[in-house]
Amino acid sequence: MDDHTADPTVDPPPTGRQPTGWDPDAGRWEHATLRQATRHGVRLFNDRAFHESHDCFELEWYNYGSGSIESQFLHGMVQVAAGAYKHFDFENDEGMRSLFQTSLQYFQGVPPDFYGVDVLDVRTTVTNALEDPGVLDGWKIVLDARIQTATDTDYAYLEALEE
Repeated sequence: MDDHTADPTVDPPPTGRQPTGWDPDAGRWEHATLRQATRHGVRLFNDRAFHESHDCFELEWYNYGSGSIESQFLHGMVQVAAGAYKHFDFENDEGMRSLFQTSLQYFQGVPPDFYGVDVLDVRTTVTNALEDPGVLDGWKIVLDARIQTATDTDYAYLEALEE
């Protein structure tokens, strides 16, 4: 683990879950700041705050060099949030498709349960949206085997990052 991605205050996964990224022997996340950004980014996405979600993933992405699985995951999530933003806020489905196609390339090789995100569901939904953007209506990203939406804490997290 790199010191710049360590944060002892980040909670462990829910009982009984051991997603890729959780080190059960050490009792911590391999990259706790990635888990933190992922948790907030997914909740913001599910609250339809796509631009804010994008920023959570993008700001964390800068911590990783190209070629790492963490970088691939975060870059894929940046593209998913940006694609949803294009679709819902600008009704630009061609832009959405371009971003989603790129996200699928980044998700290649990312484990199906990465830092708690159901990456398999994300890939499936993104793939289906290329043909039928309507599948995005009501879709929420699964985190820790459940749907979570944003609270004031998630918005405050992003504000603190941007300062």
